[in-house]
Amino acid sequence: MPPERLQKILSNAGIASRREAEEWILEGRIMVNGQPATELGARADLDTDEVLVDGVPIDRSKYRYFMLNKPIGVLTSASDDRGRPTVVDLVPIGDIVLHPVGRLDLDSEGLVLLTNDGHLTDLLTHPRNQVDKEYLVGLDAPISKTDIERLARGVESRGERLQASGVVMVAPPEKDRETSEGVGGWIMITLREGKNREIRRMMEIIGRNVLLLRRVRVASLVLGSLGSGSFRELDEAEVSGVYRSAMAAARRAAQVEDALLAAELRETQQKPRMAPAGPPKAGGTPGGTFAARPPQGKPAPRGNRVGGSSPGSKGPRAKPGPGSPGGRPGGRPGGPRPGAPRAGTPRAAAPGPAGERPERSERPERPPRTEGGPPSGGPDKNRADRRSGPGPGGGATPPGKGPNRGFQGPGKGGGGNNSGRRPPPPRQSQGR
Repeated sequence: MPPERLQKILSNAGIASRREAEEWILEGRIMVNGQPATELGARADLDTDEVLVDGVPIDRSKYRYFMLNKPIGVLTSASDDRGRPTVVDLVPIGDIVLHPVGRLDLDSEGLVLLTNDGHLTDLLTHPRNQVDKEYLVGLDAPISKTDIERLARGVESRGERLQASGVVMVAPPEKDRETSEGVGGWIMITLREGKNREIRRMMEIIGRNVLLLRRVRVASLVLGSLGSGSFRELDEAEVSGVYRSAMAAARRAAQVEDALLAAELRETQQKPRMAPAGPPKAGGTPGGTFAARPPQGKPAPRGNRVGGSSPGSKGPRAKPGPGSPGGRPGGRPGGPRPGAPRAGTPRAAAPGPAGERPERSERPERPPRTEGGPPSGGPDKNRADRRSGPGPGGGATPPGKGPNRGFQGPGKGGGGNNSGRRPPPPRQSQGR
């Protein structure tokens, strides 16, 4: 038997409640193998350890075990506030406080174990231990093999999964031939969990009504020929057998759980790794649902830079002119030309190859020169177009006027032309 807390040992033996046992431990009244146990977490095993209370050893025989054949209409509880009869009332054994192991419906009958051994109660009733409990069930009609397979696979009822570990059809029991009128089929069903009205809910799902339900076995303990409402105390061999059966079931359930966890772990390791959900990063694998974002912090290329153009710019590349590498005298390398349109706006037609001038058709025709000056003695307009400022025989050509509009004289508001050459000096016309 595994070690248990001292307060639990005292409570199960009927010596004191758990709270009283804790006070006795703190007062130093409990001895384990000759040493005082003053810690509330101290444990002991009555099979191997000697536990004394005020110098008196706890007798292992103070644990009691009773088997009862509960009749219909008796509540499986230690007490009831509504005054209904309980299973504890059917086992009057004196001052030892007993409790039922597990539950059995009010409308059901059969084997109920009563004890003051809390450790055995936990072994038999905890769902993780998967201890077998067998029931004889009388139905209003027989069930088919399909229904049996369905119950073994499990069914859903009120949000819970109900499953039988075994279902077999059996012959009517001999002692129930007289009281089994109207029963159309008998089955023996084995469960490993004690959910509320589990068998009746399972039968409702397959369309059957339960007429008789009797528990006939718990672990290795069998009801046998014990009459309804009768009880008897278990002997030492029966108690040891129940312990062995319960602990074997607990080990089997633990092995099954470990095997399932190992299989799940292997499946997880063998499964190919999936890409995380969400938009892929820049440069990710193709086929993603989101396009990669352009790199941040680097401006897009501008279409009006000399020596190159962006994919969105319209028009040919601008060729660098004489001077600095940027294409204009004194300009910064690669900088935009003054007054050049930005990317996306219409651009003026670029000049042709270097050294070429526009076609003659684009320039106004000059009148032919005549010897002896202009016919009316006025200024030579062909030469006046090339100068600014006052001159003999003519006036001043206003800035920006005439065919060569890109040149202005050295007067106010004057500048230079785009060729970088100085304008020729003014020449006087000579008459004859």
